Amino acid sequence: MTTKFTKDHEYIRVDGATGTVGITSYAQEQLGDIVFVELPAVGNKVKQGDEVAVVESVKAASEIYAPVSGTVLAINEALNDDPGLVNQDPAGSGWMFTIAVDAPAELETLMDDAAYAAHTA
Repeated sequence: MTTKFTKDHEYIRVDGATGTVGITSYAQEQLGDIVFVELPAVGNKVKQGDEVAVVESVKAASEIYAPVSGTVLAINEALNDDPGLVNQDPAGSGWMFTIAVDAPAELETLMDDAAYAAHTA
C-alpha cells in the first residue's frame, strides 16, 4: 500500500487499483472542529483536481479535490452522523471516499511522505 499527498492536503492510500481518500492530519488541525462533511455520490466520475467534497468546520469551509481521476466507489457513511471522525482519526476512521484509480500515472504527480512533510514544514 502506498500513500501520496496533494498540495491541498488530501491523501490517497492506494491498494491495487483502488484509492482511499481523505484529508491529512495537518489539514484537519488547520480547520479545527469539523461539523459537516458533504461527500460525493457513489458512481461519480471525476478528473484529477476536480472538487469532489466539502468539509465545514467551526472556522471555515474547505473543498476536497480528487487526487487522481477515477470513479467514486464508496463513501464513508459514518461521517454523516459523526463528522468529528475526521478530527479524531483523519487517516483511519475519518476517510472520506474510495476511488477507482483510472490513471495510475497521475499518482506520480503527487507527493510522498518526505515531500509532504517538507511542504507543511
